[in-house]
Amino acid sequence: MDITFFSDYLASCIHLTIPLAYAALGGLYSERSGILNIALEGMLITGAFTSAAATFYTSNVWIGVIAALIAGALVGLLHAFLCVTLRVNQLVSGLAINLVAAGVTSFLGRLVFASNSTQRLPNIITIKIPIIANIPVIGSLLFQQDILVYLLFIIIAFTTYFLFYTNPGLNLRAIGEYPKAADTAGVSVVKIRYMAVMFGGCLASLGGAYLALVEVRYFTEEMSAGKGFIAIASLIFGKWHPIYSTLACLLFGATEALQLRIQALGVNIPYQFLTMLPYVTALLALVGLAGKSTPPAALGTSYGLNKHDVH
Repeated sequence: MDITFFSDYLASCIHLTIPLAYAALGGLYSERSGILNIALEGMLITGAFTSAAATFYTSNVWIGVIAALIAGALVGLLHAFLCVTLRVNQLVSGLAINLVAAGVTSFLGRLVFASNSTQRLPNIITIKIPIIANIPVIGSLLFQQDILVYLLFIIIAFTTYFLFYTNPGLNLRAIGEYPKAADTAGVSVVKIRYMAVMFGGCLASLGGAYLALVEVRYFTEEMSAGKGFIAIASLIFGKWHPIYSTLACLLFGATEALQLRIQALGVNIPYQFLTMLPYVTALLALVGLAGKSTPPAALGTSYGLNKHDVH
């Protein structure tokens, strides 16, 4: 295993981690507010399709990114409306969104891309940060990336500061732990839950945009390939903390990169078993963490409208 192989492997780890981390952070905001978000898979594939379609028709990747953000916010709004206003079972709402998103994007994808399946989408350009980009190995991995990677670093830092060092972050966590107490203190449970789920949808859709515009550069049906569920596993493994959850995404990204490298080396192992590797890793991680990871106390429970939210 030479240095080139190792460098390529590390680069692959980073690329495979980015969409997982965006989805996990999106789920973090939602679940810290008490709304279970199984719909991350649907948000990912929606972001991938809308970014790819908008970029395809306009040849502008930034319009594609903006389209993904809008689509993610709308899916988040739908999930929040079902769970917060209509008080639908949050697991059922998330699964329904996943199924609808998979079906709609597959249908529309065939209409948009069927006759143009070989056309590659424009790429988001790589930005090289002077001086520090010349650091061996680390420089090329972390400081010669596209803007979505740098944005992810900023969002991780912002989320950590926001959740644990600001009053709005405290309100968000309080709603996820004990919404009745937060409501009594004058905090609008409904408003913050709506905002958290919608912002989470935007982040998850950015993960889908990264898949379509950077990692693959075209759209295919079901290209999210279960990444939304691995993001949920990363949340649990990372104990709903932005940094730990991102590190868990890195673990799963490294596992997926490993199985791809093993296939490329032509090792005599059925590829189906190698494809299972990331999911088996997620399962083993969750089994090993059984009873040790405590979710927000109000996660998955509805809370009725109150006088602060009725107009």
